Amino acid sequence: MLGIFLDSETNGLNVQRHHIIEIAYKIIDVQTGSSVEAFSTPLFVTPEEWKSSDPMSLEVNGFTFEELQKGMERKEAAEIIKRSFSRCSVERGKAVFICQNPSFDRAFFSQLIDADTQEELNWPYHWLDLASMYWTTCLHEGTVKPWETGISKNKIAEALGLPLEKDPHKAMNGVDHLLLCYEKIIGFNQ
Repeated sequence: MLGIFLDSETNGLNVQRHHIIEIAYKIIDVQTGSSVEAFSTPLFVTPEEWKSSDPMSLEVNGFTFEELQKGMERKEAAEIIKRSFSRCSVERGKAVFICQNPSFDRAFFSQLIDADTQEELNWPYHWLDLASMYWTTCLHEGTVKPWETGISKNKIAEALGLPLEKDPHKAMNGVDHLLLCYEKIIGFNQ
């Protein structure tokens, strides 16, 4: 089974008004923990898209308009992702997406590759979240109450004795931090 550990950065939180500005993922064999493939790129935004940016989101990810003017066009990134997933045999029943906040990442990922195309390519429609894994593990072990520790990725890391995600947030840093937390909660070599 493959896990597509994915993170995105955006210029705001509203998928109707804001845009994905960076994408990163690592495809991992979740039984062995071995890396299969990785991809990361900032994405080009138009001046109009940049104008709609939420300053708080940009403060978190640290992107500037000038940096994103050098970013990859979304169509090019989509084609690279399609080829990557094909090469790695990412398909329903053989892979799942794993994110910190899958409802957020899935919505913005669909700006790159729409849901109909994802369906045509038989990609996984299961997007799993780290917070639920942490929550379930805490309740099962009975050691910690997750509502007391908090369930943001940094709160989870803190509760697990792991370092916080590097600032400013960049998508591949988010993927690496997600993997670190996942390994501590779930582990590999199952």
